[in-house]
Amino acid sequence: MIGSANQAEDFLKLQNLRVVFNTPRGIVKAVDDVSFSLGRGEILGIVGESGCGKSVTAQTIMRLIPTPPGRITGGNVLFDQQDLVALPLNKMKSIRGKQIAMIFQEPMTSLNPVKTIGFQIAEMFRLHEGLSRKESMAQAVSMLREVQIAEPEKRVREFPHQLSGGMRQRAMIAMALSCKPGILIADEPTTALDVTVQAQIIDLMKRLQENSHTSIIMITHDLGIIAEMTTRVLVMYAGKIVETASTLNLYNNPLHPYTQGLLKSVPTLGKKRKRQRLQEIKGMVPSLSDLPQGCFFYPRCQEARDICQHKMPDLLRRGKDHEVRCWNYS
Repeated sequence: MIGSANQAEDFLKLQNLRVVFNTPRGIVKAVDDVSFSLGRGEILGIVGESGCGKSVTAQTIMRLIPTPPGRITGGNVLFDQQDLVALPLNKMKSIRGKQIAMIFQEPMTSLNPVKTIGFQIAEMFRLHEGLSRKESMAQAVSMLREVQIAEPEKRVREFPHQLSGGMRQRAMIAMALSCKPGILIADEPTTALDVTVQAQIIDLMKRLQENSHTSIIMITHDLGIIAEMTTRVLVMYAGKIVETASTLNLYNNPLHPYTQGLLKSVPTLGKKRKRQRLQEIKGMVPSLSDLPQGCFFYPRCQEARDICQHKMPDLLRRGKDHEVRCWNYS
């Protein structure tokens, strides 16, 4: 398992995590033997197509997997010397929001439509800091100002539907950062936003991270955001990590055919670039209820060997900070 740049500073570590869901088609392995660590102040990216297990991994860290149908069947989530998987629910609630916070993919469905923005942010201060109603509302105004929402005194009295998509996302960030958590999990924080607002949200998160030294797990399918924000990347496919490396190393020397396909599908701008058709990864992510035998990427891989269809490869170390799950490097 590859850890952060400074493993002595690790304070979140996933060890052989497994999560399954009971479905009408049988048991589905949504997260299959996932291990990684996060250092203090580090920005870690998790990338992959939809259905690869990115969001389920994040929700498992927060213990937000609905049970039933989901259940954690193995592994540990170690945070600050304690295993979150085994932690009683009442203690886990005290960690959520205060020590580990999460920005969800769609703020309109994550925010309470019948409560004002100010009430929802102020609730964090009342629950975790014990502030009065007046004090917590003052803190809510301060947080909206910190995330650069204009007229925060007015916005705290408005409801989610009265804000634009970018403002709702900023409000979600304000709520997540209200108690200065050590870890921020951002699950597709720029989805459905236009490119200008996306750039503003990314700049905001980078500035807040630099000021508070918060560790961030950035979950996205946008490789441009990964390149701009992160220092280390995990590539997931069908519930497994298939490659992990420093961001610079991954972009300069992608090893797994899936990672190579993802990078080749991104357009490159510049006058010297000739017009050419973007490459695609043929096929789709397999259904987790009907996974192929052997390497899960085998049916879509143009470099597959005979062994690939019979046996799953292990993560193999290919340098100081690079691991890949592929028989071509065995």
